[in-house]
Amino acid sequence: MLAAMSEVKGVARTTMLHDSGVSRYDIETALSERLIVRVRPGWVALPDADPMLVAAAKRGVVLTCVTQARRLGIWVHDEHPITHLGATPGSRGGKPKRARVHWSKPVLPRHPDSLEDPVENVLLILAACEPYEQALASWESALNKELVDRDALARLPLGPTARRLLADAWPFSDAGLETYLRPRLRWLRLGLYFQIWIAGHRVDALIGDRLVLQIDGGTHVGAQRAEDIRHDAELKLMGYHVIRVSYHQVMKQWHLVQDQIMRAIAQNLHLAPSA
Repeated sequence: MLAAMSEVKGVARTTMLHDSGVSRYDIETALSERLIVRVRPGWVALPDADPMLVAAAKRGVVLTCVTQARRLGIWVHDEHPITHLGATPGSRGGKPKRARVHWSKPVLPRHPDSLEDPVENVLLILAACEPYEQALASWESALNKELVDRDALARLPLGPTARRLLADAWPFSDAGLETYLRPRLRWLRLGLYFQIWIAGHRVDALIGDRLVLQIDGGTHVGAQRAEDIRHDAELKLMGYHVIRVSYHQVMKQWHLVQDQIMRAIAQNLHLAPSA
């Protein structure tokens, strides 16, 4: 029985266990010996099972939207203190504290044993929940990680917002911030190159021939910070102009970042020196 439980991440319907050859007697014995715990009628869990899955089983819902996207390794905006849950209209799922329940008919049917939404449902719910830029970053991340097929998505009954996301999504983006930069800088009508290698290191963005935009995340401290400073100096010696900003500035103070970029372009710092 414990092996069957492990195959479903430690939380299971008792009917699934019966189908796997586990008897009611075995389940009741395991409960009495506290090898498993009862979540609600018809559901049991290992004592150390994922608390999010246990909570979903307890309330008859599934993990979806940004919550499940993050669990799948999809890039999501970092300000999501609440859990996003999915429930089919007509179900009796309860709403936990600090949670948002998405009541909608899923595009992909949800199996009764499942506590996690399929990635297609996750992306479609996210498209309706998140601001466009943030949703686009998540869609591009899912495509880049090959968690979903673009043609398969196109065959689903998508709404207008999801259709627009699919049309705009670029599957080669490997970082969420790149999704933000591309539409925000496209109006400059200059060459834009993302995540390319210069002087042995990747740069976040190259605008034109010589203007480099680097974005510091939370790991840019200590040895990483020292290496960034060394690389910036090498880039400058090679004739590049480097603008280094923080993640917070990109997300919350874009007008200041854009102003720096515009001023650099006005001074032709994005152009290679004339021969």
